[in-house]
Amino acid sequence: MQTLPNPVVAPSASTNSSICLATDGTIHRRKTRPVPVGSITIGGGHPVAVQSMINEDTLDIEGSVAAIRRLHEIGCEIVRVTVPSMAHAKAMEEIRRQLYTTYQPVPLVADVHHNGMKIALEVANYVDNVRINPGLYVFEKPNAGRTEYTQAEFDEIGEKIRETLKPLVVSLRDQNKSMRIGVNHGSLAERMLFTYGDTPEGMVESALEFIRMCEELDFYNLEISLKASKVPVMIAANRLMVQRMDELGMDYPLHLGVTEAGDGEYGRIKSTAGIGTLLAEGIGDTIRVSLTEDPEKEIPVCYGILQALGLRRTMVEYVACPSCGRTLFNLQEVLQKVREATSHLTGLNIAVMGCIVNGPGEMADADYGYVGKQAGYISLYRGREEIKKVPEDQGVAELINLIKSDGKWVDPA
Repeated sequence: MQTLPNPVVAPSASTNSSICLATDGTIHRRKTRPVPVGSITIGGGHPVAVQSMINEDTLDIEGSVAAIRRLHEIGCEIVRVTVPSMAHAKAMEEIRRQLYTTYQPVPLVADVHHNGMKIALEVANYVDNVRINPGLYVFEKPNAGRTEYTQAEFDEIGEKIRETLKPLVVSLRDQNKSMRIGVNHGSLAERMLFTYGDTPEGMVESALEFIRMCEELDFYNLEISLKASKVPVMIAANRLMVQRMDELGMDYPLHLGVTEAGDGEYGRIKSTAGIGTLLAEGIGDTIRVSLTEDPEKEIPVCYGILQALGLRRTMVEYVACPSCGRTLFNLQEVLQKVREATSHLTGLNIAVMGCIVNGPGEMADADYGYVGKQAGYISLYRGREEIKKVPEDQGVAELINLIKSDGKWVDPA
């Protein structure tokens, strides 16, 4: 896997925002602090990390170990598990032990929700990162008859959260582990809803409250997420979070995701619309595509988003025209043949173009080109230079020979 260099920029003095709408064809990533999650570092200019979550019951130790391993083997760099009870927290000790002895250390995140202090304290010993939800960590049952929150009530609950959060923060701080403050649009605390409404601002203020409590205890190994099932809300919340952090001198990395995106084509489109938009603005240091499918199906979507934006290279980049009346061969069929022969050559750009009209120009950035220049013949290019013209039925084989002659060929595993 190849990672491309991406400029990292500090907040602009003129706009006081580290959101970067670049016009030079390059993504300028927001400058963030490095946060450890096991062997992976989030932020600090490191590659955008890929996450997912197993759907096995954590009490099923063997099943959980196998699921974590499956994800890690296909490129998932950080794996999250749900820890809803003390029994689940204790099971993580054996899960980690089996991973270490039968496979290898895998960066693990424990997901802790309702009234989770004791659970979080236990599981913090066995994982690299603990995710908490500010709306649920100290869960207050909503009062249907409430018409307002007084400042005293607001402050009272805040102090209760501070007391409950402190032991976990101290534990993670002293172990040099990290925490994700994971705000969900659908589970904002009642007092945040009363104060700010069901808004991106409420999501941001919920995160900031927990950040400040952590900073009071000299704990800065934090990543922040603001997720929503509505893409515009998710985008707005993360943009606002960046603006507020810039104002406050904070540089925490952001975890991006569209929660409850669904499945199939639309689930992928929805996730890409939210995650890709923010990444293109330089926002985001780790991502998770949440699909209602097997977790393994999420990883190719993550890498596809990152590759399309030029942030990581995990596969061959194919440039191909959509086909038209000028096309001199069956473009779909030939593209499939080229893909089957070369898809293992990570890091290459290969263009398959149907005619000479736009071919050489549109494929200018490709390493190799396969162009229908005249009926029955294929022109092969290295970059912008035409190397040879061969009969159509020899095109794929001669493309492979050209790649081999340049020393860029490796045999498929």
